[in-house]
Amino acid sequence: MEIIGAFFNFFLQWYIWIPVVAVLSFLTWRNYKKVAEDWTGEADLLILEIPKTNDKQELAAEQMFASLHGILRDADELRANNGRQEHLSFEFASVKGQIRFYVWVPRGLRNFVESQIYSQYPAVQIREADEDYVAHERDHSVIYSSEITLTETDMLPIKTFQNFEVDPLAGITGTLAKLESTGDEMWVQILVRPIADDWHKTSEKWIDGVRNGRKSITSTTASWLPQVFEALWRPPEEGQKSTEVKELSDRNKTRIAEAEKKATKLGYEVKMRVAYLGENQITAKQQMQAIIGTFKQYNSTNLNGFKSGAAHFGKEHLEPYRRRMFGGKGFILNIEELASVFHLPHTNVETPNIVWASSKTAEPPAKLPIISGNPATDENISAFGLTNFRGINHQFGMLRYDRSRHVYIIGQTGAGKSGLLELFALSDIFHGQGYAIIDPHGDFAINNMRFIPGSRMDDVIYFNPADTAYPVGFNPLEVTNPDQKNNISSEVIGVLKRMFGDSWGPRLEYILRYTILALLDRPETTMLDITRMLTDKKFRKETLSYCKDTVVLQFWNVEFASWNDKFQAEAIAPVLNKVGAFTANPIIRNIIGQPKSTFNIRQIMDEGKILIVNLSKGLIGEDNASILGSFLVTKIQLAAMSRSDIPNIADRRPFYLYVDEFQNFATDSFATILSEARKYALNLTVANQYIGQMTDTVRDAVFGNVGTMISFRVSADDAPILSKQFEPQFEAGDLLQMHNRHFIINMVINGEKAPAFSATTLTLPPEQIDNTGRIVENTRRHYSRTRAEVEQEISTLMQPAGQQQQGNQNTNKQPTEQVVPLTPAQAKLWPIDAGAKAVGSIVTAPTAEKSAPSEAFGSGPAPAQPQEGDAPKKKRRRRRRKSSNGSTQSTPPTP
Repeated sequence: MEIIGAFFNFFLQWYIWIPVVAVLSFLTWRNYKKVAEDWTGEADLLILEIPKTNDKQELAAEQMFASLHGILRDADELRANNGRQEHLSFEFASVKGQIRFYVWVPRGLRNFVESQIYSQYPAVQIREADEDYVAHERDHSVIYSSEITLTETDMLPIKTFQNFEVDPLAGITGTLAKLESTGDEMWVQILVRPIADDWHKTSEKWIDGVRNGRKSITSTTASWLPQVFEALWRPPEEGQKSTEVKELSDRNKTRIAEAEKKATKLGYEVKMRVAYLGENQITAKQQMQAIIGTFKQYNSTNLNGFKSGAAHFGKEHLEPYRRRMFGGKGFILNIEELASVFHLPHTNVETPNIVWASSKTAEPPAKLPIISGNPATDENISAFGLTNFRGINHQFGMLRYDRSRHVYIIGQTGAGKSGLLELFALSDIFHGQGYAIIDPHGDFAINNMRFIPGSRMDDVIYFNPADTAYPVGFNPLEVTNPDQKNNISSEVIGVLKRMFGDSWGPRLEYILRYTILALLDRPETTMLDITRMLTDKKFRKETLSYCKDTVVLQFWNVEFASWNDKFQAEAIAPVLNKVGAFTANPIIRNIIGQPKSTFNIRQIMDEGKILIVNLSKGLIGEDNASILGSFLVTKIQLAAMSRSDIPNIADRRPFYLYVDEFQNFATDSFATILSEARKYALNLTVANQYIGQMTDTVRDAVFGNVGTMISFRVSADDAPILSKQFEPQFEAGDLLQMHNRHFIINMVINGEKAPAFSATTLTLPPEQIDNTGRIVENTRRHYSRTRAEVEQEISTLMQPAGQQQQGNQNTNKQPTEQVVPLTPAQAKLWPIDAGAKAVGSIVTAPTAEKSAPSEAFGSGPAPAQPQEGDAPKKKRRRRRRKSSNGSTQSTPPTP
């Protein structure tokens, strides 16, 4: 025993136990430094954006931090990892007036961290930041940084979300939002590192110390070493055991209860930093005090809270923030406390300037046609999109078989519709498909030509009405199939009715129908002949000589012939005004006045050629663009229906029609195109800006027959209507906030409807060789004629019958006048200016309709009034007509 006592006394000598304690302390410190070593590997900064409709509150964040605790390494893993435990950084910052939420994560943990965030916030959008916002100071001259620490021992909890009536995040982001007007910046960083459950034992020891009346209960980390010294220097004597039980104060009872509650949950070691970047030191101190003050809302009497640590001016003190350095020991927060400090904003947070997600994303269907890089399979896919669900980006497209069910695209201007149309057309170019573009703006048409390679240049017809020097011929009344005469008549009337719906009447349509039906039997008639048919008796007689339809002949030879001059004038005046409204323009006249179209739409479809129609409203006028586009859509429809002469449907070559702002060209018969075009291998892709642009008939046809519907950002009026097409994945609010080039799609895959999902448009590839100039020149050479040649032909065809003879017969009334043939300059003005001098004031009669003298037609136009400046020969003709007929109802002469 003496030996043992001597050994014990020897061990208690100061020169023995101090080195032992020092060695143990060093080993403990070294192990801790390994665990606390800063991350030096690759890491990613991710931006977290949540939709404004997010209803996930703080409890979701608590579950997220519980899952992320799984990155904790055990002892064996720490040894394998050189004793290093990874940490994460959750941050929010106001930069350039915008408040964003971030998470910094070691690259090896990125997938795990993303998956755990998605599990609690399914609607969150996570993307890698293009640039770390802390990379530079953006020319701010004042940098002020500080750490946030606890006011008490970390065994005590702070106030958590369970005790808040209002989301504490609102107060923090509200302070950040005030920086918008100044341009200053404020950054908040919360570094977290999971710790093992050993801290629970430390908490128990701390609680035992409070119960036993230990005076210093503010820190456990600072009290262990003095206790060791005290135990070693003066070990407790035998028999000195105190049995006294001390009464705890209410304050300590509360602290013990809350500490026990905190220790029941997983813990993290935490460090919090704040940085301010501005131009004024006084303002910097004020803003720092403000942001630290918002964190004091977590402070609780008798428990714990936050306080500011040492604050420093200078760029060098920002380095730990930039490098996300843990840099020593932090304080302990459990997952409930951590979720109270950092969570994503939800519907209760109404702070301005938070960057919300444009809309929620949805998972693409399993059978989505993915671009694989294999030409054999990709040839049948029209690529246009990139999936964006949970950061998974796959290029995808639409099967050509599914495009036969048609595609409808809607979105506000600038949202990405034209770019999507270009992508669809681009796939047709490089896979040898035939297509037509009807573009009322011109950009889509011109951009598309820039991608056409030299190998397909000869396939292209560029129809540009603004190229007045070389007008392309397009005759809406050209008959290629006699069986389609009635269809042509109905479609032409439908186009004019849509154009002049406000002043349209049954009598106008009645006369116009019989006029067109008669003209369709005459070879090489044009829209310009409508005027001649109604005003030139000789031309009418010649035209009727070609007609074989007894009903048409009955109208002209019996019914129309029985009308007196006044009633005829009243009846035909509206027709002349409507037709003259667009034939007056030389640009349109030189196109539709050519008897033979210079291109054959049926041939274009069957041979897989390309028709690009540039109907730029700024160059040819909105009305002219609308009526030309409507006639072209009608002709394409009729050409497609004529494919019924190909018995085998599989032999009908697919042809794709793209119509931007299609409501400008859609007649009520557009429903027929959508419902029947698929049978004739005509595949439509149409786009417009909002639903109200469509008539009820067209709208019902679109929503009832279109297979694939794509919506970019839309208006508040359209969102509730369109959201029904994308339920249950999306709601109306999701259609209002999308960024440009982001869309929601309800897609047909292999003939079956797939659930709606979200995506973005692909980026157009760079242009290779721009063949636009060669395409224009090729079109002029093969599909156009010079303006002089066209106008000479129209002038010759449109000369009024017997004009020169009439002029000679009128010399007895005004012997000083001599009627001469039209000059070439006058001929160019035909049929309005030059034509008015030939057919009288009927051409310029007012369009207001009054009660008709005949009950057979209902309402009709008012009698045509002569206009000042009519040629004297018209006066004489009217006077002769009056004297020969003896009728007092003829049109009075011009005063």
